[in-house]
Amino acid sequence: MKKQPLFILLLCSILGILFQEYLIMSQIPIFSLLIISSASLFSLLIRDQFFQRIKYYCLGFFFFSIGIFVHFQNSQQPTLPKLKEKENVVFQVDKKLNSNEKNKKYYVDILDISDLKQKENFPFKTVISIPKDIEALDFQHYYKAEVYIHQPEETKNDFQFDYKKYLARQDVYFQAYLPNDILKTEKQTVSFEDKIKQKRLDILNKINHSSLSPKIQEFLKGIILADRTETDAETVKDFNQTGLVHLLAISGSHMVIIFWLTLLILNQILPVKFRKVSIVLSILLIWTFAIFIDYGNSVMRSCLMITCYYIMVLLQRKSDLLHSLALSAFILLIVDSQQLFDVGFQLSYVAVLGIWWLTSPIKKLFRKPKFKIEKFFYEISAMTFAAQIATLPLAIFYFHQFSLVSIVANLLIIPLSELIIVSSLLMVILIAFGFSNIPYLYTAFDSFVSYVLKLIHWFSGFESLMSRNISVNLIELSILLLMIYFLKFVIKDCFNPKNLLRFGVCLMLFFALRIAFNFHQYNKEEMLVHSFYKEKIVSVKDKDQVVFWMKENKNEDKIRDFVINPYITSRRVKDFKINYIPSDSEAFVYQGKQYNFK
Repeated sequence: MKKQPLFILLLCSILGILFQEYLIMSQIPIFSLLIISSASLFSLLIRDQFFQRIKYYCLGFFFFSIGIFVHFQNSQQPTLPKLKEKENVVFQVDKKLNSNEKNKKYYVDILDISDLKQKENFPFKTVISIPKDIEALDFQHYYKAEVYIHQPEETKNDFQFDYKKYLARQDVYFQAYLPNDILKTEKQTVSFEDKIKQKRLDILNKINHSSLSPKIQEFLKGIILADRTETDAETVKDFNQTGLVHLLAISGSHMVIIFWLTLLILNQILPVKFRKVSIVLSILLIWTFAIFIDYGNSVMRSCLMITCYYIMVLLQRKSDLLHSLALSAFILLIVDSQQLFDVGFQLSYVAVLGIWWLTSPIKKLFRKPKFKIEKFFYEISAMTFAAQIATLPLAIFYFHQFSLVSIVANLLIIPLSELIIVSSLLMVILIAFGFSNIPYLYTAFDSFVSYVLKLIHWFSGFESLMSRNISVNLIELSILLLMIYFLKFVIKDCFNPKNLLRFGVCLMLFFALRIAFNFHQYNKEEMLVHSFYKEKIVSVKDKDQVVFWMKENKNEDKIRDFVINPYITSRRVKDFKINYIPSDSEAFVYQGKQYNFK
């Protein structure tokens, strides 16, 4: 507690959030616990030896109860209106989402429903899909249309992505589809927030009309303006398979580079005695930029961490990365405890923890640098390795895949990231201010990014180095993270028997548990009926074989992605086959047993 008090208190509050998430205490016990834990803090003021010994435990208990209380407040579901299947609604756009092949998607605020008499539950959010041939929505109009609206379906199987819970964490409880034309009315008064969102949308439209090639336009919108809504599937696949998806959309590394670039420029302009002014102006600029690009979660995390770190510098305190991480995470979780369950939140903070924990010992494995460029390369390489090692267990746990090529790809592309981000930022600024008549500059940027994308596409082609459908449960994940903790000591002194023993015990425990979990799944026999929209798919599992029975349809690729692959991953099965049956069949016979599509 004395060495890292903020980090330990953060862990206590996270335990409280997890406790409330899975045990769901009611209001009276939560308030009782909060009162008791608050009263226990008086131990900090009593100088008796006993109370001095327990004061740290009381402080941890208080933050544990704070975590429970905060998550209780953030988990309250509002009273939802009772809606018919089809309603006439009035709405405004809140956020643009990723499109698919047929539809554009938005988060919208429903402001009114014509046939609904009770109006006390307005406004409320819904995700709405509209056909791509309908005019794009903006932030300067109110819209009225007839929509099909319903609550998301409950997840029936443990291996499926719980889309309903995901939306609920965003305070969204409905899905809607708009099949016909929309009536729109211009807003008489546009809020400051909507003006900023509209300005960003205008710049995105300017990029669409620039002389850059379509693929480069989408890359530029994602890497600087955090808009991946129209990025083509092939590009996304390439970045996912090479482990470079963090570069495609603006994230923490982007904000750090933009901050350092701004600080470098201001330090060249302002005298030395105004160094603190440079830091303050740089912090203000990245926050302004974060608000402009719709303050996404990854951007807010990075800005808050940078701010916490440099506030210590401004106050002439010893700057500590772990203190900054803990303070920024605690602030975010107090505001919205649901962020703890966001994959991006977990990966971001685990990556920073990995950099803090492993970078120094990894750097010592390299020879002493003779040149500045060599030192820069070693530092970038060490940080890249540290972040990749730390986030690998989480990445496999959530995405169930790993590619050895991602290590090489990150080592080659990450050193280029500064040049890519800075040049992309320059292009966006030029386009925003209407400087579109610089053909050589636009051609050079287009060619440069095209070569980078081709290189990433080339890396993604090494399918033999890609492992898919890897199953890791929470127990296995915990042991892997513990192994990463002990890895630091092995790297620092690999000949120390104590270090090797601790790491080796964790490794053997991991494989022993993995064999046990695999054996348990091997012996499981089951028949399940899976639903995918209106389609029914039946799976029959016998030992290490699974047979899927389905009717032929155009959505087979999506069925593989959202039904078959998640199932065989959760059941740790490699051998499966698909049997097709006639479209008018209601049942089938397999190994002497009849199975019905119900």
